Amino acid sequence: MNITEKQHIKMLEYKQSISEKKNRAKMISVTGILILLLIIALIISISTGRYAISPVQMFTIIFGKLFGLEQTWPETLETVLFSVRIPRILVSLMVGSALSMAGATYQGLFKNPMVSPDILGASAGAGFGAAIAILFSFSGFGIQVSAFIMGIVAVGLSYFLSIIIGRRNNAVLILVLTGMVVQSLFSSFISITKYVADPDSKLPAITFWLMGGLNSVTWNEVIDMVVPLIVATIPLFLIRYKINVLSFGEEEAQAMGIDTKKIRLIIIICATLLTASAVSVSGMIGWIGLIIPHIARLIVGPNYKILLPTSLLVGSIFILIVDDLARSLFATEIPLGILTAIIGAPFFLYLLVRERSSEA
Repeated sequence: MNITEKQHIKMLEYKQSISEKKNRAKMISVTGILILLLIIALIISISTGRYAISPVQMFTIIFGKLFGLEQTWPETLETVLFSVRIPRILVSLMVGSALSMAGATYQGLFKNPMVSPDILGASAGAGFGAAIAILFSFSGFGIQVSAFIMGIVAVGLSYFLSIIIGRRNNAVLILVLTGMVVQSLFSSFISITKYVADPDSKLPAITFWLMGGLNSVTWNEVIDMVVPLIVATIPLFLIRYKINVLSFGEEEAQAMGIDTKKIRLIIIICATLLTASAVSVSGMIGWIGLIIPHIARLIVGPNYKILLPTSLLVGSIFILIVDDLARSLFATEIPLGILTAIIGAPFFLYLLVRERSSEA
């Protein structure tokens, strides 16, 4: 190797190191800004509601309880804060982050930015499980368990059907098609359940649950979501660099030594846990898993090392803001699914127009 080649290699290594430093600096700065925005959103969310709590009162109560200070605040404020407001906000954070990460990973897996977490039928399966549970008068916990189990069953059915049908064909395409079939099937099951439900009691309850909302959240829902969220998030963060490789294509990933079947299965299991746990607690809240990864890409680009944590933070901030609007705009609370659709549909159209303009 001559001197010129050595210099060229050193120059490439230098440029690569500079690029990595810039990416690291960008990640740190973006993460810092998003965490700051999240803290601001948290303070606003705790203060907002039918029973207003000022930031001063909030910090007084929290620090007073933490350090055992003498109570100088009304008991009602403490009850609203610890029994209603904080559990709801924590569940909002987890639901937003879960759906956002599930959407981002599915979009990388299927190499399609228009994919959402319900592509394999998780949302429809969870909705059917909840509808059946409400029809047979299950408890709130029973509804969550039924929704969670049926969400996993729906995705499992999509996956195994794709294995049976696909064989050596395009595995990703077959998986998408079987997911669409299963999603349609469980949506039909939901319609049948609503058709046979009592129109005076059961049908309104099923319909309201399917619209999505966090109005009846307690500490039980916080506990129910923590374990699936942690179990699913850790593996996705550990393999997020491999999602970058998968997004290039099946053959390219295999050529780079990636076990595509294994990684695909891990992604599907983790994204399903995230989606099913979120839907079982909040109902069917659409558009979050579709539009939040796009917003994250506009901020940090397509690199999943940065994209996945950014999607988590942006999704948490987004759901907090939407939930504040849901419980503040009108005298009665608006289902979250309605607001996310009102916000998500125009943004989706904007993405289509933007994509078309970039191609022109």
